[in-house]
Amino acid sequence: MTGVGVHSPIGNSMAEVSDALTHQRTGIRIQESWLDIEGLYTHLGAAVLGDNLEFPKHETRTMGRVARLALRATLDALEDSGLDEAAWQSSRCGLSYGSTQGSTEALIDFATKLVKADGGLRGFRPTTYIQFMSHTCVANLGTALGIRGRIIPTSSACTSGSQGIGYGYESIKYGMQDIMIAGGAEELHYTHAGLFDRLRATSTRYNDDPESTPRPFDADRDGLVVGEGGATLILEEWEHATARGAQIYCEIVGFGTTCDGLHMTAPDVGGMAAVMSVALDDAGLTADAIDYVNAHATATLLGDVAESRATFTTFGDATAVSSTKGLTGHTLGAAGALESIICIAAMRDRFLPANTNLASADPECAMLDYVFEPRSATLAHVM
Repeated sequence: MTGVGVHSPIGNSMAEVSDALTHQRTGIRIQESWLDIEGLYTHLGAAVLGDNLEFPKHETRTMGRVARLALRATLDALEDSGLDEAAWQSSRCGLSYGSTQGSTEALIDFATKLVKADGGLRGFRPTTYIQFMSHTCVANLGTALGIRGRIIPTSSACTSGSQGIGYGYESIKYGMQDIMIAGGAEELHYTHAGLFDRLRATSTRYNDDPESTPRPFDADRDGLVVGEGGATLILEEWEHATARGAQIYCEIVGFGTTCDGLHMTAPDVGGMAAVMSVALDDAGLTADAIDYVNAHATATLLGDVAESRATFTTFGDATAVSSTKGLTGHTLGAAGALESIICIAAMRDRFLPANTNLASADPECAMLDYVFEPRSATLAHVM
């Protein structure tokens, strides 16, 4: 990994993200515009603040907010990497990027005009479709950057960013590319919160106390808080990076991805444990080599229990574990990429991020080595 770009609810650079994590500064806030939405029970979200998403209009006609977040994070990552335009426009540079979906604002605009036109296409703009199509991030990035190598869209809900990085890693590992731009993005919208509301998975008990939720693994957790962000990593083949004297943050040594094959939404302990083992096997590491696990845990009642038990099955109780969603919220398609950058920040700045809002672990959860407060640590391998 030779470059990082991040726009998140807790900071728009790795230094800002580290500072927020070590001081436990939350990005969860009351969304004032949601208060009057009929049938929406949660009022909390985690928005990117102070974002710089202004680009020339002709460059962003096909971009909704989610694609602009992806572009800003990617431009920052490319600048951080020191790569020049000729390098990323070479056929040896590819792009692997994802989001849960495209721009919801654009989708609503399209659907509203469709209904008003009684199913006709009066007022329909093709650029609107490109803004809300599921592969909008990777398509827009490919065009904006002039990518000539392979393009891999990942639209797999909360694993979109993780798989973006993983498929980028595999593209380099197997000699298909020298450089991969990888990551994930998501834009905040009340309908995302509304969906989880209907699944009874959002935090509502703390609507007037945003700093106290979400509470991953905590006995008093009551659900997740949705967020947004864009997070991009520049991956390079080792010799390619060292030959140009690039800064190297860390190395990806293993990746795993699987399907439980059981249920659309219910968490499965066996499936979760299996994919951790696949990643360890790919890395050629044993579980005791891992110094820290950044958990997915979103603060849902069933998900946290299942994940904690799967993590215990794989690691026992000797490996430090925390979910950082207590500060960032659940950034959906951006989550895996954002949390990878959080792991890089922890390695670089030598600390363990805390489970913010974890006061007392749920006795139904496995008794892991939960990180209750940020603490100094030297980390060799993280998952």
